[in-house]
Amino acid sequence: MLDLLHFLEVYDDSFIVSICAEGLYLIMILSAPMLLSALTVGLLVSILQATTQVQEQTLGFVPKLVVTFVSIIICSTWIGSMIGAYTAKIYNIIPYLQVK
Repeated sequence: MLDLLHFLEVYDDSFIVSICAEGLYLIMILSAPMLLSALTVGLLVSILQATTQVQEQTLGFVPKLVVTFVSIIICSTWIGSMIGAYTAKIYNIIPYLQVK
């Protein structure tokens, strides 16, 4: 993660871009467990459907939905702590910002 206090001397576009880049990176990292679990289950279900030749649409949707919700529940404390740390970092920077 970027150290945002390093950019406090610079109040131009690079400061804003660094905050946005860190936020987008955080979004990618935090969404990875849900996406990877849904991708894995989707692959397994599609292999099962191909071998049994059962082409039921809900057979692919329901397991992915359940696994995604389970991964959200499992990772919720980690997601909350990461979002809380990022928010605290942004709030700690606010008193040092000055309008040009």
